Amino acid sequence: MSHKPTERVLNILNLLSVNTDGLTLTEISKAISVPKSTLYPILQTMTDRNYIQLGKDSFRYKLGISTFCIGSSYSQDEYMLEFVKSLMKDIVTEIKEICQMGILEGNNVLYVLKEEPEIGLDIRIISRVGKRIPAYCTALGKALLSNYDIEEVKNLYPKGLMPYTENTITDFDTLNHQLSTIREEHIAKEYEEISKGLCCYAVPLESNGNVIAALSVSIPKFRATKEKLDSVTELLLYARRQFNNVNFK
Repeated sequence: MSHKPTERVLNILNLLSVNTDGLTLTEISKAISVPKSTLYPILQTMTDRNYIQLGKDSFRYKLGISTFCIGSSYSQDEYMLEFVKSLMKDIVTEIKEICQMGILEGNNVLYVLKEEPEIGLDIRIISRVGKRIPAYCTALGKALLSNYDIEEVKNLYPKGLMPYTENTITDFDTLNHQLSTIREEHIAKEYEEISKGLCCYAVPLESNGNVIAALSVSIPKFRATKEKLDSVTELLLYARRQFNNVNFK
């Protein structure tokens, strides 16, 4: 006997996998014979977890980048991820620091890809592929939250912003100011907010007008000279332009 809620989720994924231009709420409702009132919260949850994405202008749902994590057949993700890997390898070759990619899963960053320089590193970072860390205290997370307004961010953290180090931002007004700056300058910054002795810069990556992922470079404080941070900024912004200029359809 099939489980109706699970069946609906799988039907949505199967439907969108063969309709790569996307479908509206009404079209999905008709195709899988589920009332819109029942379907909408399912789609909202899948959107929040990045398994699907909703075009801001088209109001059409498409498969999202998280689908690759569960082995979906979404061929665009495979090309997209390979493209991101190539950008990350170029960054690591140039700057000799760790580069990571993450997506937003609920109110956490889910670390998806990681590239390290061939030479041994004398630093340790707490993030790793598959790890989840609160978005508000990481550069990756701030980049991912940059297209959220502050009320949406507050809804993600109803209990407030917990400190992880003495440098963690715990004030929503300060975070809101940073998110506004990221929207203008396209670069997120974090200084020892999650790990002492480590800072991180990140950029949001966009598709169909939505921030779907972010790229970051982690740098130990003792190597974070102005010259190096300027180079990291330039490399990340270049990678962002490269990604945003590609049509992954």
